[in-house]
Amino acid sequence: MLAVRSTDAGIRAVTVDGPSGAGVRLRVAAAGICGTDVSFAAMGLGGFTYGHEMAGTTPDGRVWAVEPSLYCGRCAECASGDVQRCEAEGHGTLGVFRDGGMTSEIVVPEFTLLPLPAGLPVRDACLVEPGSVAWHGLRRAGLTAGERVAVVGGGSIGLLTAAAARRMGFSADVEARYEHQWRAAEKLGAGRPHGRYDVVIDTAGSPTALARCAELARPGGRVVVVGVYFETAAFPAVASLTKELTYINAMAYGRHEGRREFADVAAMLADRPEIADTVITHRFPLADATEAFRVAADRSAGAIKVVLHP
Repeated sequence: MLAVRSTDAGIRAVTVDGPSGAGVRLRVAAAGICGTDVSFAAMGLGGFTYGHEMAGTTPDGRVWAVEPSLYCGRCAECASGDVQRCEAEGHGTLGVFRDGGMTSEIVVPEFTLLPLPAGLPVRDACLVEPGSVAWHGLRRAGLTAGERVAVVGGGSIGLLTAAAARRMGFSADVEARYEHQWRAAEKLGAGRPHGRYDVVIDTAGSPTALARCAELARPGGRVVVVGVYFETAAFPAVASLTKELTYINAMAYGRHEGRREFADVAAMLADRPEIADTVITHRFPLADATEAFRVAADRSAGAIKVVLHP
């Protein structure tokens, strides 16, 4: 079967043995290319099958999204619902330094599976994972009624953050770099930034994004860092200090009040099919992974979320 891996010749769909081991066998229907995947590919990180945004079908015909977090379920962090902060040895994420979902079939732990609600096609359900990253960032912000929200970054996480804010009862404005991102934000009901905001979400993961967040935040406001930084980021010290801004980090997703954030996002996507129609801009067969990664890396050419279909 095929699997997407980093090789000496770059990202390729290569032939590998079928999956084995304990767990549930899933035939992958859709696997999204994340910005982290693109960064890993650019760094030449290999030795594993890429893909942590995935959905598929079990042998009994049921359809699922896969929450790729691997955790012990016993430590204090897991007990509190923060499974993404699991302290046990061996915790991690499928598709990040261990085999993931950019392949024909995968065996996953049963606890990673979330049944899809009616109205969410399996070919779109790879958006549940990035949507949950966005949802968790908003929850970490501790929003209260009437607060203004801005999102810096017009990629898939930024757009899904705007959609999640609307689902939670808040309007959101999106700071985007490219015109196609502006248009997508407007389709999802987001405006363009104006004035100052109680909460600003950094989904871009760049020093310029952090500086823009500090600029948009009101005095005493909060900045939530969702974007991934691979190096030390420049801190916008003057604006942060003079405004007394609070910085909040948000990583992945977990549980709240006994409910999976994955389930909240799956319900949102089922109720609003226009989200997937707007955010997913390109689809490729798994065999065309090299071209799919090239398109995903060139955001100026119109790509937002690129999805692979085995």
